[in-house]
Amino acid sequence: MISRIVLGFLFVTLAFGQSKRPTLPGEDWLSLFNGKDLKGWVEVGKEKWSVEDGTIHGMGVSKEYGYLMTEKSYKDFHLALHFKCEGDGNSGVFFHTAFKPGTPAVSQGLQFEIDCSLGKHTGGIYGDGRQWIVWPSPENEIVVRRGEWNEYLLKVEGNHFVSRLNGVVMIDFTDPAPRSFDGGIALQLHSGGQGNMRFREIYIRDLTKR
Repeated sequence: MISRIVLGFLFVTLAFGQSKRPTLPGEDWLSLFNGKDLKGWVEVGKEKWSVEDGTIHGMGVSKEYGYLMTEKSYKDFHLALHFKCEGDGNSGVFFHTAFKPGTPAVSQGLQFEIDCSLGKHTGGIYGDGRQWIVWPSPENEIVVRRGEWNEYLLKVEGNHFVSRLNGVVMIDFTDPAPRSFDGGIALQLHSGGQGNMRFREIYIRDLTKR
């Protein structure tokens, strides 16, 4: 009788251990966009956000800034996505962001720049009231592809920021005077009513220790 109880206990323990095995490298990427709707995201501002053909389509329809922000906050993370610039306009991926009450929408936090015009510093970091914080090297200003899908990998670990565009490291920067440390991730449409952006395949590795 005792041996059966012991064997049963061992079986349950082993089964539980298998179901709770540690996450292996590469298995901790989670999708932020389901390809069907904007579940998990919050619209901020008056611009138009919709889902078309498995992509998030942001269209500037006003002369104010518009954002699509995650419901969840992230402190440290790796973010991978594809973006395409259609027409003129400027965009970005904000992080550690929050929005002040009122209209128009005014954000706090930093952004990884997106602008498919040459010399507009895609991959650089702007914001926190300091304007430009770091630019890519001049020879990397031509890496962005206008009218095509671009691969963007962004890393935020404490005050260390890395951006990689189409396989090229654009910036690898440690901020000596950070001002924001936690908050949502937001896709941006620049003011002026000209922004027309698409995003797809948005994945995150949440490294935050709370």
